[in-house]
Formats: sequence, structure tokens, C-alpha cells
Amino acid sequence: MKTTLQYAIVWIALIFTSFLTSAEAFQKGNDKFVVVLDAGHGGKDPGRPTKHGYKEKDIALKMVLKVGAELEKHSDIEVIYTRKTDVFLELHERAKIANKKDADLFISIHCNAHNSQAYGTETYVLATRANNKNIEIAKKENEVIFLESNYEQHYEGFDPNSPESLISLGIIQEAYIDQSIQLARYIEDNFSQKIKRKSRGVKQAGFWVLHNTYMPSVLIETGFITNKREGDYLNSKKGQREVSNSIYKAIMGYKQQLDLNVGEHIYNEETSTNEVVSETPLIYSNIVFKVQIAASSRDLETKPYNFKGLSDISREKKGSLYKYYYGYTSDYNEIRRLENIAKEKGYSSSFVVAFQEGKQIKLSDALKTTSN
Repeated sequence: MKTTLQYAIVWIALIFTSFLTSAEAFQKGNDKFVVVLDAGHGGKDPGRPTKHGYKEKDIALKMVLKVGAELEKHSDIEVIYTRKTDVFLELHERAKIANKKDADLFISIHCNAHNSQAYGTETYVLATRANNKNIEIAKKENEVIFLESNYEQHYEGFDPNSPESLISLGIIQEAYIDQSIQLARYIEDNFSQKIKRKSRGVKQAGFWVLHNTYMPSVLIETGFITNKREGDYLNSKKGQREVSNSIYKAIMGYKQQLDLNVGEHIYNEETSTNEVVSETPLIYSNIVFKVQIAASSRDLETKPYNFKGLSDISREKKGSLYKYYYGYTSDYNEIRRLENIAKEKGYSSSFVVAFQEGKQIKLSDALKTTSN
């Protein structure tokens, strides 16, 4: 009964927030790119304990302030901090700050801890599916909820120790998963390539701080303060400067990707080169195929001069992004031919997407339906 009630609450929240997001997205009047920086922990919550004396809340705050200082040098970027001092913030307050500002990005910065000598960086996006490993990781971060005197009121029956609760978190953020992973990839690549840190990769887990944000969101574990060598580095001015600069450059790289109007697909189910496509129609009833050629923060007219001469362009706004599509057909062979044309025009990252009754579905699911 309790599990059924939890899912009912989640779906009610989803319906409400979906309406709220779509309504607010078109009312956004801020021309600036808004980044919310969240320093993990704070106040009575110092973060994960370490025998070496490092305090996660202090290191995270110093890094956030350094990232913010660099971003603030750009007149087209607005930086919002969830905290700039050593204060305790409830988890739900952090997401609320980002949503109220209709932010373009939410970035939460932390330090990792383990009972071994593990080391390296990790960047998380919210899991839309849960496994035993990421459930255990999420439990440790989410337990801060129990420090809040009125947590039962704010978290709608959410139990940090319940796998069912963690699985349900992924529903609201799922719309932004591609963009979140793209940003996370920039961050981890910068860590490994620019400052030669060991990257443990882009991962997914059910962090509450990410679940209720209506924009691309990541949680960065900058390293393990339980590892003496890595802890020394993260606690040093040099380490904080290098890590912060890597995060800053990743944000700028992500923003530039949007501004250049270049689409990038994270979960490309089908990598294809320009190949000979059969001219025999392959029609899928009740399915519409399009070629996604770009995703951008810019609202462009769907005219050929904006898209390298391509016509039959359509546009759809999702969150803070505009997605641009080429073509409209129920003929899968025809859309593959159009995909080849898009790639020849220079849209090398373009890919086929499928819609059913106006809603995007997985291409693999569309192709499982019966063709005529």
C-alpha cells in the first residue's frame, strides 16, 4: 500500500511539474544563460567524515566560488549560488532555487569518500533506472535528509533507504538526461585530459538533489578526501584552482555547443554512415520519423538559410533547448535517405527519431511495430 501511494504521489507531481515547466519555458524573459552552482553540504552537515581532517563542505564551497568567479566574467551568464557561506540548506531548497530562476544548468559539487584508498573523479546524472551499486551510492548522499527536522513534510514519503523511492526519482528528470550526460562528459573529459586526473566516468544514481530540477543537472564528485594523497590535492589551492577551472571550461564548452547550433546525440541507438538506402517504401503506420539535426538554446527561424539550405525544418522547445528536425515521413527508408542528406550538408551528428501520437518514442520501439 505504501509503495502504491508513493508512485501515485510521483505521478501527480509529474503531471503538475510537466504543466509548470511547459508554461514557464515559454515565459522565460531572461536572455542570459543561468547557471546554478550548489556547494554540497554545509553548516551542521560537514559531509562524509575523514580521518585526515578535511571537510567536504569547505572544499566544495571554495571550488563553487572559484567556478562562479570565472563564469561571472561573462556578461551573458548569470550565476546563482545555493550558498556562499557555511550554512545548512535542506536538499529540497537547492532544487527550488534553480527552478525559481528557470536556470539553464544545475551543478552540485562534492567530494567523495570510501573505506578503501579509492581515488578519481566521477560525475553523476540522475538514474532513470536503478541497480544495486548506484542505489548504495545514492543512499549515502541522500541520508542528509534525516538532518532536517521536517523532512517527512518536504519529501512526500520518500525513504532514502528504499529502492522503490530511488527508482521513482528518475521520472521528472528524464526529459533532460541527454543534456545532463553531455555536460557530465565535458566535465570528466576535462578532468582526465586537461589536468590528468583519473576519471572514473559518467555515472547515474538516484540523488534527491538532482531529481526535482527542471533543467540539465549534474553532481560532481571531485575526488576522494579519504585518500590522503587526493585529499591533500583537493584541500590545496593548486588542486582547487585546477579542478574549478576544469569545471568552468566544461560549462563554457557545453554552452558553446548550444550556441553553435550543433546537435549531439548521447544515446545513439544506431550509428550509420552514408550508405545506400533501399528506394522501396517501408511504411510504419501511426509512426512519424524525423531527422534531428540540432539542439540549441537559440530560437532560429526554420528557414533554409539557417540550416545549410535544408527545407522542411520543424522546431520543438524542450526545457531551455530548441530541437530542430529535418523531414516528416512514415517511410523509414525515406527518412534514412534524408539522414544521409543531412550528413552530407555537414550535420554529422544527425540521427533519426520517431514519434507516435505526437510523442517521441525510442526508435527501436518504433521499428518493432508492424510495417506495411
